[in-house]
Amino acid sequence: MTDAAALSASCMCGVGRFERVFLYDAPPAGEVRFSFSGSDDYRREVLRCTVCGHFLSVHEMDDSALYDADYVSSTYRGGIRAAFERVNALPPERSDNVARVQRVLAFAERHVSGPRRGGRPPRVLDVGSGLCVFLHRMKEAGWDATAMDHDPRQVAHARDVVGVRAVCADLLDAPDLGCFDLITFNKVLEHVRGPVALLAAAARYLSPGGALYIEVPDGEIAVRDGPTREEFFIEHHHVFSAASVGLLASRAGYVVRELERLQEPSTKYTLRVFLARGQAGTISDHRLGA
Repeated sequence: MTDAAALSASCMCGVGRFERVFLYDAPPAGEVRFSFSGSDDYRREVLRCTVCGHFLSVHEMDDSALYDADYVSSTYRGGIRAAFERVNALPPERSDNVARVQRVLAFAERHVSGPRRGGRPPRVLDVGSGLCVFLHRMKEAGWDATAMDHDPRQVAHARDVVGVRAVCADLLDAPDLGCFDLITFNKVLEHVRGPVALLAAAARYLSPGGALYIEVPDGEIAVRDGPTREEFFIEHHHVFSAASVGLLASRAGYVVRELERLQEPSTKYTLRVFLARGQAGTISDHRLGA
């Protein structure tokens, strides 16, 4: 479906020796029906690199306008605010965001230099802020929060409902935003075709001593459960392995400070990764029984 050179260039290792893992001729159960993928011509395959374990979703459907409006309209049919209130009201043991915020705050306390110098609160930029539940909780924890998203409806929600600074832009060509102690990509990089360039673009906004936090789907574990796992749904161009997320970081100019794998309360298999520039790091790899 795609030539070998293009596949190799898309892989995190740059080699991209791929084998087919799954083939779909219809949307799997649970996958959102977007405008571009709702026809009878649905055909898609998931490939895995035998070198670094990275996964690519490959198809010829035109998804170029997905994040202009269709993603939000199709995913949050009951409205953004209703979805925000539902997710925000989940009890802690069922909330991905509660655990995420706890993890981020604990790391920042130990490793992020600069916050609260001169009495200022620490600053966080969340790229692809979505429902903004994460920033709502970071704001409650005393952080100065900025949301960035493509969809003006989600930007308005972040500004008017959550009460944080909000920017409608692509990080690759965003206006000057100042510097942040923490920049986060929560389930974002799998949605873009060029995750290396997007991650690299964050460096211009990172304060000295600051850190990046990324979450991406863990394909190494999800693949064991078969083709209906949401990690392999059509909106995810990339699905990562522990090796390929490390290669992503390196190619974008970062080093891994911490890497953790887990299954979240929502059942998503996830790689949580903290990154820094120019520092040696440690990898804590919890392999869920692997």
